[in-house]
Amino acid sequence: MKLVYAIIRNENEDDVTAALMQDHFVVTRLSTTGGFLRKGNTTLMIALEDSDVERCIELIKAQCGRRQQITVNMPYLSGSSLMNYSSMPTNVEIGGATIMVVPLERFEKY
Repeated sequence: MKLVYAIIRNENEDDVTAALMQDHFVVTRLSTTGGFLRKGNTTLMIALEDSDVERCIELIKAQCGRRQQITVNMPYLSGSSLMNYSSMPTNVEIGGATIMVVPLERFEKY
């Protein structure tokens, strides 16, 4: 057995979980926060058989398209003033998913 961790943007969460559940995957959702953009993410945990891993990943990829977004990231400076700080808008790629597959020694559901 394997455990798939999929970190996705909150905006994709409904579509991804619906697609996975329609294909009879059991999904557990956790609310998480990204480091770079400090935006809300959802981490999905999916326990499945080894033979189902590729199908699961393809379903996630199909729902998490990448796109460009302009953002202004203000730095976190503890105890400092930002009055003289100038930040330029940055074009970043958003969307997609971070997927990790790890061995699962035991899985029980009551």
